[in-house]
Amino acid sequence: MTGARGGVSRDVTTTPADRARPRLASVITRIDLRGRRLSARDLAATLPRPELDVATAAERVAPIVEDVRHRGAAALRDLAERFDGVRPEHLRVPAKALADALDGLDAGVRAAVEESIRRARLVHAAQVPSDFAVDLAPGAQVRQRWLPVRRVGLYVPGGLAVYPSSVVMNVVPAQEAGVGSLVVTSPPQAANGGLPHPTILAACALLGVDEVYAVGGAQAVAMLAYGAAGETEADGAVLCEPVDVVTGPGNQYVTAAKRLVRGVVGIDSEAGPTEIAILADAGADPRHVAADLISQAEHGPTSASVLITDSLALVDAVERALPAMVAATKHAERVATALAGPQSAIVVVDDLEQGLDVCNAYGAEHLEIQTADAAAVADRVTSAGAIFVGPYSPVSLGDYMAGSNHVLPTGGCAHFSSGLGVHSFVRPVQVIEYDKAALGVLAERIVTLADDEDLPAHGEAVEVRFA
Repeated sequence: MTGARGGVSRDVTTTPADRARPRLASVITRIDLRGRRLSARDLAATLPRPELDVATAAERVAPIVEDVRHRGAAALRDLAERFDGVRPEHLRVPAKALADALDGLDAGVRAAVEESIRRARLVHAAQVPSDFAVDLAPGAQVRQRWLPVRRVGLYVPGGLAVYPSSVVMNVVPAQEAGVGSLVVTSPPQAANGGLPHPTILAACALLGVDEVYAVGGAQAVAMLAYGAAGETEADGAVLCEPVDVVTGPGNQYVTAAKRLVRGVVGIDSEAGPTEIAILADAGADPRHVAADLISQAEHGPTSASVLITDSLALVDAVERALPAMVAATKHAERVATALAGPQSAIVVVDDLEQGLDVCNAYGAEHLEIQTADAAAVADRVTSAGAIFVGPYSPVSLGDYMAGSNHVLPTGGCAHFSSGLGVHSFVRPVQVIEYDKAALGVLAERIVTLADDEDLPAHGEAVEVRFA
């Protein structure tokens, strides 16, 4: 889930000389599927994927999760000093720090975040499901109510980038779902006095979130799942109450911690590195395609960028465009590593039909359709976290301003799960109400089924009402 937004390891320093260094003639490999009609299973095995060893990561973070569970705030401070290079004075961000961050927010950034919030609210408000009631017979009714969870914990990563957009994407659907208690947590930063990045804090303030913690990584997930006591190390008072659901992207250690606490709390998904697939034909603009591949590779060296096309002319044009465009971008080293990695490729197919088969087998987090009649092609996609239709709907639009959510399933999880939304924070409860006459109509059949299952007391619980 993220896809989720991509990797969150520490930034990689690049110099102007690094960014100007010429790249190889081709920075991305080809997979040629022409003339090969593979099953969905074989396609899934053939297509590139990031390597994500969550099981090994879970072994490493299990002691961290247990440490936080038992030592609370003291463990959180020790772990921050170990992993983030700073020992936070305040684990819970003071209200003044939130207000100061908002006051200091650049006016242009504030306007952009506010517009992102406005559009996200419009879309997510429309997702709120409706209650319903079904009258099966006189005196026999089943109703369904949608109830928000009590309290949610929303994780916002730090590392290679700053993600105020992830604050918006996590908080807005929870608020529109009617969740009464929201917690945001993000890694402490030495450069910000042990608090999360100021733009993260400002986004929280804009959304009215006042419970924010300077806690990152697996320890943040543990705090949300189990709670933690003690704002100061000598204080036994509760610092953070446990939540019911944990959402938000992160690196493999955050993902591993989610796996460990799943069942104690609900989670959105086990998100891996971010990924983009582009289904394009000969009419696609190669510079648009190259730019979109680069945009996702920018997240981190394990990000996946995949082009699926039946046009060798487009393949050649994209491969010619990539080296100079990669060299010109700010994070050239990171991008080049991601594009050259085993998780990225250009997949050459016979035709659009085979291209769709590849798309549906891959189940991309982000899928762009840059073909003729793109909307009709998009309607034939059965597995994707989000679908971006046409040349003017790049993934970047969805990351910030489309109104859709950018916390999306990765690693093929789109086959069975969806992106973050209001549905992530509500659950249906069925309410059954029958009167005596309505139960009486069914009594004999209930007893028959109960006896057939060798559960006679079930039938007796009905019969006693008519004795």
